[in-house]
Amino acid sequence: MSVSITYWGTRGTVPTPGAQTARLGGNTACVEVQDGNGNLVILDAGTGIRSLGKHLLGRKETSGLRADIVLSHAHWDHIQGLPYFAPLFMKGNVLRVWGPKQGDVEMETILRQLMQPVVFPVPLDALAATLEVLHVNADPITTAGCTITSMRVRHPAVTLGYKLTMAGGRSVVYVTDDELGPGGDYDVGPNWRQRFVAFIGDADLLIHDAMYTPEEYDAHAGWGHSTFVEAVELAHEAGVKRLSLFHHDPEHSDDAMDVIVARAREEAGKKSGALEVCAAAEGMTIRL
Repeated sequence: MSVSITYWGTRGTVPTPGAQTARLGGNTACVEVQDGNGNLVILDAGTGIRSLGKHLLGRKETSGLRADIVLSHAHWDHIQGLPYFAPLFMKGNVLRVWGPKQGDVEMETILRQLMQPVVFPVPLDALAATLEVLHVNADPITTAGCTITSMRVRHPAVTLGYKLTMAGGRSVVYVTDDELGPGGDYDVGPNWRQRFVAFIGDADLLIHDAMYTPEEYDAHAGWGHSTFVEAVELAHEAGVKRLSLFHHDPEHSDDAMDVIVARAREEAGKKSGALEVCAAAEGMTIRL
């Protein structure tokens, strides 16, 4: 069964609209994963989810939409678009939102704060759609079209990477904020790298944080993000087929990203195998 992955937001930290980011896009993280039967999983709810919602409104089956929205963590650039997701305001839609606790704070509590009247006019309880907010734990998430497993990654706050294994065996790994370098002190347990490589395990597509160049990393060590070189090395180590560089630095223009992609492909060319490397761009669809 075919699987399509469409990028609706690829930037990190803050939206960056404008002429310098028009090709790769300026919206923050949101990725649509859909199988051949139309089963829908949405990864993160940055500002890109607004455009996805408008797209879904153009489909005849929007009323009665069922989808799982899976949040990597609660940093602003990964949840700020959720109040503007149009299907939330349509009766008959059923949406499950999944996310990790932040310490003792449930994701539902965080989303309620996001939509308090002092900052947004419509509270969570007033939405027309049926909405359920669920906690991600060690158990897999079972959806209509795939099974989703999770693993904590190296980023401030509790942040999860996700592996989506589709009914036909295809797999996508989504790791938007993750520090592969030596900076930072993260509560991820022993042998994390070894376990992480096994978690990714020959995925058909790895979407991974590649926010910095190697030259930029020292000034940002401990901030919870990786370089494109580290992302290429991880993809090679895990034996994946395709790598999408993700969570683009807001200071990187499209032209700067062209240079980064060229350098990343050069790094991939030094390894054995045939790893495909691209930069995630709004509107891009990858089919598996």
